[in-house]
Amino acid sequence: MTGERRLAGVAAAPGVARGPWAHVRRDRPVGGRIAAGDAPAEEQRLRDASNAAADALMALSEQVEAAGHADEAAIFMAHATLAWDPALIETAVARIHERGEDGIAAIVAAGADAAAGLAALDDELLAARAPDVVDVAERIARVLAGIPEEADLLPGRAIVAAEDLSPSLTATLPREHMLGIALEAGSPTAHAAILARAYGIPAVVGVPGLLAALAGPGGESPAAELALDGSTGEVVLDPSGATAADLDGRASRLAEARSHDLEEASLSAATRDGVEVTLLANIGTPAEAAPARALGARGVGLFRTEFLFLERAAPPTESEQAAAYAEAVSAFGGDPVTIRLLDIGGDKPIPYLPMPHEDNPFLGVRALRLALDRPDLFLTQLRACHRAALSGRVKVMAPMVADAGDAALLLDLDRQALEGLALDGVAHGPVELGVMLEIPSAILAADAYFGSIAFASLGTNDLTQYTLAVDRGNPSLERYRDALHPAVLRLIAMAVESADRAGTALSVCGEMAGDPVAALALVGLGVRQLSMGAASLPAVRRAIRGAHAGALAAEGRAALSDPSAAAVRARFARLAAAC
Repeated sequence: MTGERRLAGVAAAPGVARGPWAHVRRDRPVGGRIAAGDAPAEEQRLRDASNAAADALMALSEQVEAAGHADEAAIFMAHATLAWDPALIETAVARIHERGEDGIAAIVAAGADAAAGLAALDDELLAARAPDVVDVAERIARVLAGIPEEADLLPGRAIVAAEDLSPSLTATLPREHMLGIALEAGSPTAHAAILARAYGIPAVVGVPGLLAALAGPGGESPAAELALDGSTGEVVLDPSGATAADLDGRASRLAEARSHDLEEASLSAATRDGVEVTLLANIGTPAEAAPARALGARGVGLFRTEFLFLERAAPPTESEQAAAYAEAVSAFGGDPVTIRLLDIGGDKPIPYLPMPHEDNPFLGVRALRLALDRPDLFLTQLRACHRAALSGRVKVMAPMVADAGDAALLLDLDRQALEGLALDGVAHGPVELGVMLEIPSAILAADAYFGSIAFASLGTNDLTQYTLAVDRGNPSLERYRDALHPAVLRLIAMAVESADRAGTALSVCGEMAGDPVAALALVGLGVRQLSMGAASLPAVRRAIRGAHAGALAAEGRAALSDPSAAAVRARFARLAAAC
């Protein structure tokens, strides 16, 4: 033992873990070459292995769903589809015939090439899917090599340490033995991290030098104990007594905080002078609905539907979509669920939706603008939303709306969807139609169309980007990224005024709503519905309950003339501190 050593990673799943560690890795099958005359037989072996891998993944999907993780089960159903993917398999078959590689070498190489293409994409979500392709290709290779999937890789309780973890390995390791997960590679959006969050396992990813440090570099002794904080990204090898006590204290406080948050979930988000604010949740899958409601969400202000469309060879069917939406709607028992129509573009390519290259996809053909060329995608989605409305109150909003013409397009698409459902004799219910306010022009022209829609929701992430000409992915522009910039606040104030004139409900569903200080500013500007990630609900509720709406309104008016976002933030931070 050489004393305490600290490493920094990326927070991936909240929680604190401390204990022994185990380096988890699977043996990778080694490929080789074949004689030319053996190519047909090797091709058939590969195809048989592909089918066997897909069958095993489907069984794993059923196992995960039976454990109560329906949306995580969809990951493995998508992997089963990948195992049958013609592009992947035919690329490997070509390598068998053209290069004389055996099935193992061919499928591993084909998977590596496909993964490299995904990893090179600018979109973090899609780039994070690269390990999934590698996972599926290596699973097929293990079938070819006769390596069993159920090898006992974690015999006792320990923190799992690895270069990376495939989703299937994360799901099949015995969860009762997993104290936590520490990965040298990976990202918070990778499926291993998603599964860790679903299973409640603390995780830190992207920890440079983790495995070498654990092994004891330069002749040092291997670390005896590993600790991590999945909320901060801290990793500590051989923590000292003081550090261990600190981490144990964090774990205890975290458990107490979670209990306290659940106890307060039934409290209203009303200011001290009686102004009620409705708190809603942003979700990305139906599985997030129940936990959000448990934390006090009074509905869903943003249901991102992209999860249904990614990582598949064909678009989801109307019935698949209707079932997914209905699951979330049912979980909220009558409270509204706001479904955002498909928000994709050149920055989020989908295999079955080829799109021409755009130099600036954030200003290009994306979201509702796709409806002009692919109305079928949106008609199917709207039909599914109406079918889900049989389970409860459904609201549907269109992203990337610029003006009254875009609002009219949404209304027309919905009319066509309703006519189609009636013609087909399909049972359906009513939905409320609204738009996202992400483009300044949508706010500046709001009076021209607010009377025709039921609601609008401010997407403050993109609104800030488009107002200040700030690339959200450029770290050099960090000082411009705060949505409390007076220019953004003026647009929000204009939206509130237009909504009041038209009697249109208005909410905020961007990251701004989940920031307690910024939430006070929004309430001060007149916003009465805030939607955020479920984890932010308790802190925002407490901030609002400690504030006076009258004081917030006065500060909101004054903030419109502040010189900078920093000045606005300082103004409302003082109020928050006084609450």
